[in-house]
Amino acid sequence: MPELPEVQTIVDDLSQKVVGQTIIDFWTDWPKAINPSSPTSFKKGVRGLKIIKIERRGKNILIYLTGNKLLLIHQKMTGHLMVGKWKKKKFREGWRVNNLVRGSLDDRVNQYIHAIFYLKNGEMIALSDMRKFARIDFGKEKDILSSPRIRMLGPDALDTKLTFNKFKTIIGRRKKSIKQTLMDPFVIAGIGNIYADDILWSSKVHPARSSNTLKDAELKRILINTRKILKKAIKLRGTSVGDYRDTAGEPGKYGKEILVYRKTGQPCPRCKTLIQRTVLGQRSAHFCPQCQKI
Repeated sequence: MPELPEVQTIVDDLSQKVVGQTIIDFWTDWPKAINPSSPTSFKKGVRGLKIIKIERRGKNILIYLTGNKLLLIHQKMTGHLMVGKWKKKKFREGWRVNNLVRGSLDDRVNQYIHAIFYLKNGEMIALSDMRKFARIDFGKEKDILSSPRIRMLGPDALDTKLTFNKFKTIIGRRKKSIKQTLMDPFVIAGIGNIYADDILWSSKVHPARSSNTLKDAELKRILINTRKILKKAIKLRGTSVGDYRDTAGEPGKYGKEILVYRKTGQPCPRCKTLIQRTVLGQRSAHFCPQCQKI
């Protein structure tokens, strides 16, 4: 699933490429992904609106439009947004969408196009989503921003207002493991599996430790490494261990910098002890048993 660095990369790209453009049409072959779910109503609503600005809230992409309207896009597990040009054709068995801009957009993971926003300048914003879990909501700005998926989010992991005292308060009262706590968007927004593993390894904290048992020094290391690792991953344009690609269809480069995520049986970068894997809340956690003692 795209995490904070991947979503921020998409937001930064879209801000450079499509802000100021007007949406002139919309297409989807998967109405379940959109709200309102009627493609006709959705198309009628977005057509003619200009893109004013694009922001990120947690893992959500917010596209602000004229008329006080807003698009909220959550890419979920395998979704990613791209900017380019495509041609669609209807067949008996369904739709086929072909890329018209040769290069990285030809990558296999970029071929699962299920929604396209057509722009006035001739370019398109396309959603590629192999698993079809992504969501696109459209409505009044105040309604979208007050919806539970936005209103109930915890502070953003990179919010400058997230002081140590605030971080300590919201983490310290949780009884779940620190790995689960960091990944809970209603506690801290934006951190997923990949970065939680690397943050905790860097902080020398075992992922199974109960959050409410952590000492101030440990919490300070976690907060410092959260900012350090997420900012580094943004600079490297995210991680592509699966389907994630940027708006040009290119993979992120943080995958080459991963510290422990999915490195079971490989030597710890710090002490050479073999990395182990455990399961916490049905999610994998990778750690060094020597550096991160329980």
